[in-house]
Amino acid sequence: MIGYVLRRLLYGVLILIGVNLFTFILFFAVNTPDDMARLAIGGQRVSTDAIEKWKVDRGYDKPLFLNTQAEGTKKYTDTIFYQRSVPLLKFDFGSSDGGRDISREIRERMGPSLALALPTFVLGLMVSVAFSLMLVFFRTTRLDFWGVVLCVVMLSISGLFYIIAGQWLFSKLLRLVPYSGFSGGWDIVKFLALPILVAIISRLGPESRFYRSLFLEEIGKDYVRTARAKGLSERIVLFRHVLRNAMLPILTGTVSALPLLFMGSLIAESFFGIPGLGSYTIDAISGQDFSVVRAMVFLGSALYIVGLIMADISYTLADPRVRFE
Repeated sequence: MIGYVLRRLLYGVLILIGVNLFTFILFFAVNTPDDMARLAIGGQRVSTDAIEKWKVDRGYDKPLFLNTQAEGTKKYTDTIFYQRSVPLLKFDFGSSDGGRDISREIRERMGPSLALALPTFVLGLMVSVAFSLMLVFFRTTRLDFWGVVLCVVMLSISGLFYIIAGQWLFSKLLRLVPYSGFSGGWDIVKFLALPILVAIISRLGPESRFYRSLFLEEIGKDYVRTARAKGLSERIVLFRHVLRNAMLPILTGTVSALPLLFMGSLIAESFFGIPGLGSYTIDAISGQDFSVVRAMVFLGSALYIVGLIMADISYTLADPRVRFE
């Protein structure tokens, strides 16, 4: 197991290097440092001196990969890529193009993101599993049929519809919760109630349909028939046998998503005005802040790799028969 984890970590480092390089090339293939300076200063009619000053202040006055005017190792170190992207491998995010400390922004915005993501993750998983188990318990009945129809309809609807409909119904029409915003203390409940509810409803359709298929596949196996032959009730068969043996594919999606909870929700945070990492990333993309974008992409990739390793390790806990050599 230790050797397997070390190999996966080594592969992860290689993937992070590739992601870092690809993000750098992709961003500068779209925008040059001059374009970034004009956008940051505000407008196309900007003097050349102002553009050069902006580039010098932020380190964008150097070549991208190779500095032919330097000597020795400075040909490679005195470049934009080395000074702005290589430090990411040490999780040194540096400063944004606006001059703000990215690491400090991440620490401050991580709390609101987790406040939204953790309840959504836990409650959404519980609701989806419970709903799919109910459909399996009443399989081949009208309840099961209309439940599947509801799941298909829900997964066919865009998540933006749930957000807009929820804001219109609960905020504008019923005036039960604020339209958007965020606050600390106990007021956080009224600001997060609607985003959490919308997120749970939007993921109920696809997840319940997927879990229902898993449970139906397990319920027809020999060990389930043996459990019924021993006189166990259908409820015990579902929870003690079917649910436990269907945990491996469920763990693939749930455990691997745990580290990504820190990244927040891009759409939900933007629409509900939550100052988390999701809205931070959207604002950086809109403002074409390369430093923030490449930092968030790199952080998201690192967390995703950790999540996949955690999912593999969790397999051995859920099923002792699984071993990694």
